[in-house]
Amino acid sequence: MSEKIFERLNDASGVYFEGTLVERRQTPFQLLEVYDTAELGRIFRLDGFNMTSERDEFFYHENLVHPAAVAHPAPRRALVIGGGDGGSSEELLKHSTLERVHMAELDPEVIEVAKARFAHVHRGVFDDPRLEVSVGDGLAYLRETAVRYDLVTLDLTDPVGPSVELYSPATFALARRAMTANAALTLHLGSPFSHPERVRATLANLRQVFRIVAPYFVHIPLYGSIWGFACASDVLDPRGLAPAEVERVIASRGLRDLQYYNGETHRAVFALPNYVRELLK
Repeated sequence: MSEKIFERLNDASGVYFEGTLVERRQTPFQLLEVYDTAELGRIFRLDGFNMTSERDEFFYHENLVHPAAVAHPAPRRALVIGGGDGGSSEELLKHSTLERVHMAELDPEVIEVAKARFAHVHRGVFDDPRLEVSVGDGLAYLRETAVRYDLVTLDLTDPVGPSVELYSPATFALARRAMTANAALTLHLGSPFSHPERVRATLANLRQVFRIVAPYFVHIPLYGSIWGFACASDVLDPRGLAPAEVERVIASRGLRDLQYYNGETHRAVFALPNYVRELLK
């Protein structure tokens, strides 16, 4: 039976889709739900928040990964904290230079459900020998690892409740410690329209740790809003890449099946509307 699937953006607004429940389970960490919808295909939800969908996952995953990955001259190792649906790892492994991607996911049941129900998101990445998956606390992994990564992707739930700690200067400093000298970190920020304080605060926290913080913005249909991302580094600034150079890297690394990202969109997402410029002052 069809029902309305609601997610609040804030206390005054939200987004909904019509869908049919496929699976609901309470894991030791969170409430996990899967719905089938006419608009976006299958939707993955955690604790009432929409995480990803079959039809629009590329809006999020391609933009989370490629602006930083293309700006890096030759990324070899990447770390994904979270990202248990496999979408960000799949995008990273499109880069022919990548020898290893390590996914550190807290909840094994997220991976289990993704493997079983979201092949259109992960596209078989869990069978790629270059992907290493560890189940456990991503912060603990950052504290303990001696590996240094060229790209770090924080593919996390929204900074609500316990997740707030994952967006703190202390967490960003741990991530920076696990990065090579010319590495970059990427993460999502939330909506500059619906979550202006969240966006401002996360960027301020990043700037306490990294010399270069480049925010950028993309509309995400599943989230019902324009959505913020950031690339943070001590060396890399993806805003300096011309469209022709982006296209050259895409071709040289054999990036295929890109539904959003290209040279022109790389330049476009860093173009900030005036209200966002004002927010970020």
